[in-house]
Amino acid sequence: MLRLPDLIAERSRENGTLESSTAELRQEVEALAEERDEGRSAAERRRAEQLADTAQTEEVSGAGLTVTLTDAPSDATARLPGWPEPEPDYLVIHQQDLQAVVNALWAGGAQGIQVMDQRLISTSAVRCVGNTLILQGRLYSPPYEVTAVGDPERLREALDRSPAISTYKQYVEAYGLGWEVEGHDDTTLPGYSGPVDLQYAEPLD
Repeated sequence: MLRLPDLIAERSRENGTLESSTAELRQEVEALAEERDEGRSAAERRRAEQLADTAQTEEVSGAGLTVTLTDAPSDATARLPGWPEPEPDYLVIHQQDLQAVVNALWAGGAQGIQVMDQRLISTSAVRCVGNTLILQGRLYSPPYEVTAVGDPERLREALDRSPAISTYKQYVEAYGLGWEVEGHDDTTLPGYSGPVDLQYAEPLD
């Protein structure tokens, strides 16, 4: 019998394959849409472009930065006076840590954000199970990379203002969790290629 982690990993692989197929189909649809929209007015084209930007389905390029979060070594000990010896829970990246980074980057004016190899949209949910990340149906292990396109100075300031990130940095100093911020003069995030319709449960009759 397959264990739950095995089932999750299998579904993650299946979702990765489906995303590739979806991306190819989206490119075909966009090519057909361009042919259809040749007769649109300039105002209509601008409106369509604005909607695509809002939906995060278009590629975005520019300056930005990448934040990398990493688990601490499993044998880590307290590095600061007065801090207790760590429990296992203290040494791993948690959902709230990743969400704090994403929230801060949006607050700092990010034009687009990518977690690992996936572009975020308004319905994206950052969820962690144990020390693994489940994002849009796919499974990831640390280190976790969060890349944003936007004004690097504003993005850094937003990270520095976040109370949740300040708390995380205390654990960086105390137990050796990983925290790195790398600026980019130019980086490109691909457009979101997954499904955009909402998925929800329905009660059985």
